[in-house]
Amino acid sequence: MRKAIAIILSLIMLLLISAHAIAETEIRIKEMVSFEKWQEVELFGYGLIVGLNGTGDKGGATFTVQSVSNMLQNMGIAVDPDNLRIKNVAAVMVTAILCPFTREGSHIDVIVSSLGDSTSLEGGTLLPTPLQEMGGTLYVLAQGPVSIGGFNVSAGGG
Repeated sequence: MRKAIAIILSLIMLLLISAHAIAETEIRIKEMVSFEKWQEVELFGYGLIVGLNGTGDKGGATFTVQSVSNMLQNMGIAVDPDNLRIKNVAAVMVTAILCPFTREGSHIDVIVSSLGDSTSLEGGTLLPTPLQEMGGTLYVLAQGPVSIGGFNVSAGGG
């Protein structure tokens, strides 16, 4: 009887040890798979910033006037480009880097750079701007309030 119990216990221990050894030899998928095209995608686009308190492009930026005129015409509003005053609007280039693991619907940071002669983009809002890669594939629609880094200090003294 003792021999039978010893044999049964030995078999149970052998099964437990082998099950533990099998569990430790599992390989995770990420250890077996490699991706060849893990690279960032550089994006760019042309856009307009509105709501600038007189700091937008001046009369010398004809592309800004043309862009505003085209946008309004696409919305069904007929306007003569010669009558537009664009001191509250700035034409900008928008750039971004899209990481390879960015999920659909994620928010990304973009860099906005003035194309014309605006003096400040502070307080403006970027209108919806499609961003594309160099090959022309559209990836992102950038829009929203513009945030200026750093400090803006002014003093009114006498």
